[in-house]
Amino acid sequence: MNKQSGFTLIELVIVVVILGFLAVTAIPKFLDLTDQAKQANIEGMAGGFATAVSLVRAQWEAEGRPQDTSSQNMVEYDGTELILTTEASSIRPGYVVSSVAGQNNGAALDDFTAANCVDIWQNVFQQPPRLTDTIATLNSDSRIAYLAAKSGTGATTLCHFYLKETLNKDENNDFADPNALTSTGNSFTYQPADSSVVVYINNN
Repeated sequence: MNKQSGFTLIELVIVVVILGFLAVTAIPKFLDLTDQAKQANIEGMAGGFATAVSLVRAQWEAEGRPQDTSSQNMVEYDGTELILTTEASSIRPGYVVSSVAGQNNGAALDDFTAANCVDIWQNVFQQPPRLTDTIATLNSDSRIAYLAAKSGTGATTLCHFYLKETLNKDENNDFADPNALTSTGNSFTYQPADSSVVVYINNN
């Protein structure tokens, strides 16, 4: 007759302790991977954005710096007519500020708004992630992944693009408005005056 035996209490305690040690070491590594994934996300989007802006400028140069009938710099990029910066003090020509269809003027960056930032995002990427420029829409629509904001005027104008999942939350558990700051959330900025793209990482 075969005698069957199970785990002793001591063996079970040892297994539980070992699993506890594994959990304690694995969870921080998993959290670190999540932060790394969010950082890689914003860096990848910033790199793609910078490349697209450079391609628009290169196409404009290759076509002989075309202008529209009102002498605004413009180029047709991937089937969309884009308005580009006009040369002025501290503003280099040929960087995208708007599409013709969504034109907010802004070619001299005086009338540039967050709507321009959204318009640029939607027209330089082929299939961009969803983006909004209002915090209320960001909180009410789970499909939206990024928030756009604008700061500065003239040559210091900046578009801010924030990864939604890295923004702080308020007391109602809604995403808080970053107010165009670079010290909150993972984001990147685009400066139309000279095409610079800068990434900001603020892991919480």
